[in-house]
Amino acid sequence: MSGLQDGLTSDRVPDSFWVSLRYFNVYRIAVVAVFLGTALFYHDELPIGEHSLPLFLYACGAYLLVACVFQAAMFLLRERFNLQLSLHVCADILAITVLMYASGGMKSGLGVMLLISLTGAALVAPRRLTYLYAALAAIAALLEQGYWVLVFDSPTSNFLQPGLLSIGYFATAGITSQLAQRVVANETLARQRGRALRSQQRVNQLVLADMQDGVLVLDQAGRVAQANPQVARLLGIERLVGAAFGELLADAAGLWAAWRRDASGSGPAGPAAFDVSARGRDLRLRFIDAGTEEEFTVVFVEDMTRLREQAQQLKLAALGRLTANIAHEIRNPLSAISHAAELLGEEGPGGGEGGGNVRLTRIIRDNTLRLDRLVSDVLQLNRRDRVEAERIHLNSWLKGFLDEFARNESVAPGRIVLEAPRDAWVRFDRGHLQQVLWNLLRNAVRHSTGAAGAVRVVVTVLANQVELGVIDDGEGVSRENQGQLFEPFFTTYSAGTGLGLYLARELCAANGAALDYVDDLPGAHFRIVCEEAVTA
Repeated sequence: MSGLQDGLTSDRVPDSFWVSLRYFNVYRIAVVAVFLGTALFYHDELPIGEHSLPLFLYACGAYLLVACVFQAAMFLLRERFNLQLSLHVCADILAITVLMYASGGMKSGLGVMLLISLTGAALVAPRRLTYLYAALAAIAALLEQGYWVLVFDSPTSNFLQPGLLSIGYFATAGITSQLAQRVVANETLARQRGRALRSQQRVNQLVLADMQDGVLVLDQAGRVAQANPQVARLLGIERLVGAAFGELLADAAGLWAAWRRDASGSGPAGPAAFDVSARGRDLRLRFIDAGTEEEFTVVFVEDMTRLREQAQQLKLAALGRLTANIAHEIRNPLSAISHAAELLGEEGPGGGEGGGNVRLTRIIRDNTLRLDRLVSDVLQLNRRDRVEAERIHLNSWLKGFLDEFARNESVAPGRIVLEAPRDAWVRFDRGHLQQVLWNLLRNAVRHSTGAAGAVRVVVTVLANQVELGVIDDGEGVSRENQGQLFEPFFTTYSAGTGLGLYLARELCAANGAALDYVDDLPGAHFRIVCEEAVTA
């Protein structure tokens, strides 16, 4: 530790050392000011300065002036700490020795003042310098007593007091230096640990904020002590800290309590996983005992819906490439069929045979159009990666879109209602968003009752996310069919291709959004969730 301070420059000396040196110099100024004021007021009525009052006054004045210079130097020259410290200690030794002589020598008791100076220096000085200061103080005390013996014939037995005082100088300096170095070592270690802890906390915050899974930390009472942003998005609640676990996930609270109860008395509880549903999502909760005295529980919240979607995308990737190739191969025969149907229709309804030709022509044309829709939908799968996202003001865009949809689909006024209580901005490909909503609204209108407000388009902003819901008052989707809703070629509509919802979800995914079916209302509820585009 002594080597830590030897030859220190200003940028390597701890600030606390400079602060200590300044405070000690303020103490020096206060003490010498008291000496000077006392001597000027009481003159020779007190023991101080009794041998030579003028010398005592001059020494106090010079000592005060030097202390003021030291104070200014520490503010102006923040460098060479050991040199400035050594000058301070030497000035103390010289000044106190002179003041002690002017007050009658060792009997004045001023030699004890050097113990304070040595103690203050030992707190911030290297060990070698500390013992040097003690040696200088001991030499000064012995020389001052020797001067009295040689010049004023003082008894040699009086050397006992300065000798004992010199031993005290070395003992005080050594013990204080040892303790100070332990304090400095602990302070350095604490500072390093603090930096490491701050770095670790910063890394943990970044990891938790970027995790795809939600993380909750529960205390003994089942209240949320910490949470990451992802779990707020999964549960749809902005402020989680302090909330009761039972209020967030009623079903999971009982599972957590049972898990803790089963593990009570047998040490830390082992990890456990449970599947629950919340806000139309299938969630998997994993409970892990933190192993702390506070008995915290770490809860990992995984979105199983998202995991299934990823698995489905992997399985359907090859299917998408295959169907794209098939679509290109069958488009040419389709055009030939369409052309033949037109030629057949040009023969005209000439009698019964002509009427049959018209009927056949209509069948061919209808099937051709159906196949063409199928081909167009399949080709859209191959174009999902061609995204030209732009910032869209959802409220104003929806008004124009709903008017256009009502005109083209012959929907009665008032049947579709827009509920957008606050402004919302999203970043989406305008064509993709129109195609997704057109498909969802067409299905909603088809299955709704037809009454006013039968179809609702609801915009909600929550936790920096925008939720766009399409809700109808129909019978909804049966639980048996909910798991197949977004699978390709699955449809309950005879004239449908079975690719509408699958394509809508793919287009949402290409734009960084998610399309889900939420089974929380009597009718059908499809929800698009995407990040809020706060800035352009």
